[in-house]
Amino acid sequence: MSQLELDDFYDLATPQQVAVSPDGERVAFLAQEFDPEEDESRMSLFVAPADGSREPHRLSRASDAGAPAWSPDGRYLGFIAARDPDVGRRVGREDEDEEDTDEPEDDAADDEDDTDAEDGGGGSDGPKPQVWAFDMELGGDAVQLTDHEEGVREFDWGPDGDRLVVSARDPTDEQQETLDQRRDDGPIEIERLQHKADGQGWLDDVTTYLFVVDVETGEDQRLDDAYGQGAREPLFGLQPAWGPSGRIAFASNRTERPDDSGVMDLYTIDPDGTDLRKLTDSARRSSAYEWSPDGEQLAFVSGDPDNWYEPSELWVVNPDGTEEPPMHSVTGSLDRTVAMMASPAWLDSETLLTAVGDEGHTQLIRADADEDDPERTFPALTRGRTLGFSDAAGGTVAAVVSDPQAGSDVFALDAAELDESDPDSLTQLSELNADLLADVEMPDCRRVRTENGDGGEVEAITYLPPDFDPETDDPRPVVASIHGGPMSYDAPTFQFSFAYWANQGYVVYRPNYRGSTSYGQAFAESLKGTRGDLETDDVLSVLDELVDRGWVDDERSLVTGFSYGGITTANVVTRSDRFAAGAAEHGVYDFRSTFGTDDNHLWHEWEFGLPGRSPSCSRTSPR
Repeated sequence: MSQLELDDFYDLATPQQVAVSPDGERVAFLAQEFDPEEDESRMSLFVAPADGSREPHRLSRASDAGAPAWSPDGRYLGFIAARDPDVGRRVGREDEDEEDTDEPEDDAADDEDDTDAEDGGGGSDGPKPQVWAFDMELGGDAVQLTDHEEGVREFDWGPDGDRLVVSARDPTDEQQETLDQRRDDGPIEIERLQHKADGQGWLDDVTTYLFVVDVETGEDQRLDDAYGQGAREPLFGLQPAWGPSGRIAFASNRTERPDDSGVMDLYTIDPDGTDLRKLTDSARRSSAYEWSPDGEQLAFVSGDPDNWYEPSELWVVNPDGTEEPPMHSVTGSLDRTVAMMASPAWLDSETLLTAVGDEGHTQLIRADADEDDPERTFPALTRGRTLGFSDAAGGTVAAVVSDPQAGSDVFALDAAELDESDPDSLTQLSELNADLLADVEMPDCRRVRTENGDGGEVEAITYLPPDFDPETDDPRPVVASIHGGPMSYDAPTFQFSFAYWANQGYVVYRPNYRGSTSYGQAFAESLKGTRGDLETDDVLSVLDELVDRGWVDDERSLVTGFSYGGITTANVVTRSDRFAAGAAEHGVYDFRSTFGTDDNHLWHEWEFGLPGRSPSCSRTSPR
C-alpha cells in the first residue's frame, strides 16, 4: 500500500452538478479536474448511461463547462462555457440584401470587429460565457446558441425545446463606457450600497435582464419587466425556470431599497414579456425554482432574508393564486435546513424530493406537495457517506456520493427504490479516482460526540490514520479543521487534505460547533449575537474528548480553518494555549473595518448593529 503525495492532488477529479435526462436513461455531470502546468482547475462535462452499462463519456476538454441542462425531448444537452466563437457563426457570406450598402467596406473595421468578438466584447481579454449545446443524437462538437456581448450567466430550455430563456447583463452606452474604462485599469466608482459580492468582485449598476432566445436563429427578445436587482442578486442570479405552462419564473428584489435588503421575491412572466406577477410577499429569500410536471405548482427553497441561522425550507406555491393559502412550507415540521446548493426535484406532480442537513449528514427527503409531513428516504446512503448534488427525472435519481474511504463518484437508482436500505442497490456510474486511490490506505472516519462546557452535545467528524489502532496505539498528533459559515456543517466526506494528513499520521477532526446548521434552529441560533466563546469551547471540548480517549497528543496539536473557520481559528489560539500552531485562512478579525470592505454588511447589521452604534462591531468577539 502507498501514501498520498502532495502532487497527487493534481490527479484528483471531483464530481459536481448532475443532470438526469427527461427519460431517465442518461446522467450528465460535471467534474473538477486540474491542469498542473497552469496550476488551475477545469470543469469538464461527462455523460453516462443511468444503468451503468458503460463508463462515462467525456464531452468537453479544452474549456470549462457549467450548468448542464437537457432539452425537454432529451436530444440536446445545453451548458454554459466561455469558448472561442462557434465557427458556424462566422463562415460563409451574408445575403446581399442583408448587408448595409450605405457604408463602404472597411477591412480594418471588420478585423477589429472579429477581434472584439473573440474577446467576448467590451474590451475583455477572452471569450464570454455563452450557452452551447451538444446534439446527443447526431454527435459532433457543441453548437453555440447565444451571443451576448457581456456573456450569459444562467439559462433554461423552453417547454418545446425551440427557445431558451437566459439571464444576461445589458449595459447602456454610458455604462458600457464605464465598463471599458474599468477593464483598461481605469478608476472604479461605485454608488451602490451593495458594492461587492463573493466571486463577483466590485459591482456596478448594470441591469441583468431575461432574454428569450430562438435556438435555430439565435435571435433574442429582452423581457423589459424581467430584471434582477437587490443585495443577493449578484450571488444568486435571476434563476430563470421555464415551466410546462409556458410561464417563466425568476427572482428579483423590487423593494424600496433593494441593496439594503436580503429579500429575493419569486416572479413569473409570459415569454413575450407581458403579464408580470409577483408570487411572494417580500418577507423571504426564495431560490431554486422548479415547476411541477403539470405546470400547476412551483417548488422553491425559502429562507429568512436576515436570519441565516433559521433553517431554509422547501415551499410550494400555486402560481395562479387560485388556492388558499397560495403558498406553504412542506418541510417546516422537520426543523432541518435544506442543504446548501440543494434544489427540489419533482418525482411526479404531487411528490417532491430534496436534500436536507440532518445532524451532520445530508439526507434525501420525500414530501407531498400539499402537506408538511416529509419523510426521510434513501437509507442506502448510510450515515457514513455524504450526499452531494442530486437530481431526478424520468423515474431515475442521480447523486454525487462522497465516501471518506472510496472517494467521490456519481451514482443512480430507480426512484421506486428510494426506500431500499442495501448500499449495493445504488448503481455506480463513475470511477473518477480509481487509479489514484487504488493502492492508498484510507483513513477510518468516525463520529465523536461529547459535552461542551455548557452541558450540551457537540459532534465532530474524525479521521483516524489508517495504521492507527485506537485501542492499543500511542496518541497521535492532531489537526482541528474548522468549517466556515458559520451556517454550514461537516459530514463524512472524502477530501484530499483530510486523507493526506491522516496518511501522514495525524488524527483530523472537524467540529460542528454551535452555529452550525443541520442540528436544528436552536443549536444554530445559539451563536447569534456572540463570537468566539462558544465556538472555542466546542473546539476544545472535542479536543478534550479525543485526549481522554487516548487518541491524540495535545502537545502536538494544530488548528486551521477557512473563512468563518479562520475567524474561529484566531479566537481559539488567542483564548487558549492548547494548540501549538494555528493557520487562519481568509478570516475577519475586526468587524468595524470589514463592515465597509466586504459583502456581509446586511448580516452584520442584523446581528450586531451598525458600527459606531454598537460596541459589538468593533471586535469579532462581543461580550
